[in-house]
Amino acid sequence: MIRSAFRWLVPHPSLTLVLAVTWTLLQNQVTSGMVVFGIILAIIIPRLTSIWWPGAPKGVRLGKLTVYGVIVLWDILVANIQVAWVVLTVPNSKLRSAWIVIPLELRQPEAITLLAGTITLTPGTVSADLSDEGHSLLVHVLHAEDPDAVRDEIVTRYERRLKEVFA
Repeated sequence: MIRSAFRWLVPHPSLTLVLAVTWTLLQNQVTSGMVVFGIILAIIIPRLTSIWWPGAPKGVRLGKLTVYGVIVLWDILVANIQVAWVVLTVPNSKLRSAWIVIPLELRQPEAITLLAGTITLTPGTVSADLSDEGHSLLVHVLHAEDPDAVRDEIVTRYERRLKEVFA
């Protein structure tokens, strides 16, 4: 009984905690009134928005997700160096930016969101659009000598691993 009432009042406990702490940290001074108001907001906001929240993804493999995260962090580091090199050495007239359509085999919204975020976080690339059906992703690349190779790299390096994470 108490557990179901708590679940109704606080549908997303971790979000409630993050909102309360964030509210408190954003105040110029910490007073009991501001802390109480932050807790009230932290309870109300998730409760009002809970109808739009998707259910938790099923079958996420945390070990593979951790490996994926390490790979993405490494790729971000390498891409920073590559983009700096391109910016410093390639004249604008020789820059080959491209729009590339990436066909997707992923179907889970969480996996597609993670892929689009990964592409956008990696310097030199940005996810621009997802098709209405969710079957392809439009990506802009700062410098792509071979757009097909970029597409293949995204599919093999990221999408394949995300299929394993969300299998």
